Amino acid sequence: MKIKELLKGLNISTEYDDTEVTDITNDSRRVGEGSVFVCIDGTNADGHKYAASAIEKGAGIIICQHSVGAQKEIIVDDTRQVYTEACANFFGNPSRRLHLVGVTGTNGKTTTTYIVKHILEENGFKCGLIGTIQNMTGNSVYEAHNTTPDAYEMQKMFYEMVQSGCTHCVMEVSSHGLAQGRMNGCHYDVAVFTNLTQDHLDYHGTMDNYLMAKRRLFELCDIAVVNADDPYCGRLIDKLDCKVVKYSIGSNEADYTAKDMRYNSDGVRFIMLNPEGEPARVKFPIPGRFSAYNAIGSAVASMMLGIPFEKACEDLATATGVKGRAEVVPTGRDFTVIIDYAHTPDGLVNIISAMRETVEGRLVVLFGCGGDRDKTKRPLMCRAVMEGADFAVITSDNPRTENPSAIIKDILKGTKGYDTPYQVIENRREAIHWAIKNAQPKDVIILAGKGHETYQILNTGTIHFDEREVVREALDMLE
Repeated sequence: MKIKELLKGLNISTEYDDTEVTDITNDSRRVGEGSVFVCIDGTNADGHKYAASAIEKGAGIIICQHSVGAQKEIIVDDTRQVYTEACANFFGNPSRRLHLVGVTGTNGKTTTTYIVKHILEENGFKCGLIGTIQNMTGNSVYEAHNTTPDAYEMQKMFYEMVQSGCTHCVMEVSSHGLAQGRMNGCHYDVAVFTNLTQDHLDYHGTMDNYLMAKRRLFELCDIAVVNADDPYCGRLIDKLDCKVVKYSIGSNEADYTAKDMRYNSDGVRFIMLNPEGEPARVKFPIPGRFSAYNAIGSAVASMMLGIPFEKACEDLATATGVKGRAEVVPTGRDFTVIIDYAHTPDGLVNIISAMRETVEGRLVVLFGCGGDRDKTKRPLMCRAVMEGADFAVITSDNPRTENPSAIIKDILKGTKGYDTPYQVIENRREAIHWAIKNAQPKDVIILAGKGHETYQILNTGTIHFDEREVVREALDMLE
């Protein structure tokens, strides 16, 4: 590929020869002979410092925001913008041949993407998926490392989807990815807003910045499908140019409304009303009010892609759960163990509320907080548990480089003013064993925070840690 083809459509004033290039990257470790290396001043490092290393490895052209002394360099105003759009050009702009669905929000993104994918496939469409747990390109499945991949990896996956015959792609879109412009150059047929609660303030600084990052997705779409019950919805959709479609539980002012809600241990049932007031009965096999919101938003997004109202509602009945999202772990005992990814105050409230609706014994919640992340939410998470649980087990999550005991000290600030009993066990494996050993008949034990993850990040490195295996270990010890 020629460099002019790679940079086609980009506003670049620097004069340059139309050199042949073999690849493009913003990671000097991936540079090969003839690569274009793009210097991006990122959160943790400035790519300009690695330009010399990239040249040594054979980079043919350096794209930068200020001169790095390279023989062939192209100076631009915004290397991040150029990198994102150049990656799309490198793979032939494959997203233009896909119907893109983007899902953003604090909670519910993963489940919503899986439900939309399910509905589309039930109606004969081949659909790719990009998300927190895994990426599916039609014929291949990859483990996910970031909710929203680097622009190069994302465009490569779009390309693979097109090659495998996919017509649609549904993807989680993170606030980090939006803030860093990874979606620039993409256009979404439909974008879904699930909700907004405190998270990632270590990165965004304020809730306003967090909201504005989310809003960027809706500036790239044709139709915005939004949760009208979320208090941030009004600000999110204010003065958007795209079509806005609202969904709600109970509100007659929304376009699609769920009524006659019935919550059971095996799922939720409700009546969905469309804008004409026509009803459809819905049975969704994942428990909890938050699950109902995920189901409604997914169905409405599918309708915006052409799936008939009644068919989209009908297909919700055959949707399956997502690993680590209200996942029931078989125990063969007279108590229930639930694994859930809840790692925010609102996420904990949601899963606790969902299980509270059906629990007959005690509701026991085991949780911790991640290290090197927003410290202000630690006592808030604790308060959510103190208010909703009958018993709490406070432990570690992914402490990363922080001292686990220091994290727990922050968490314990949230116990003040509550009389909910709790146990502190720093080692998460030991904490799970303790919770299983002390389970009582009819108890529901929620293991919150890890969800789909099969590892734990400690200050000594990453270790294998699958809570399903730990639960089985604990059950074996009871025999």
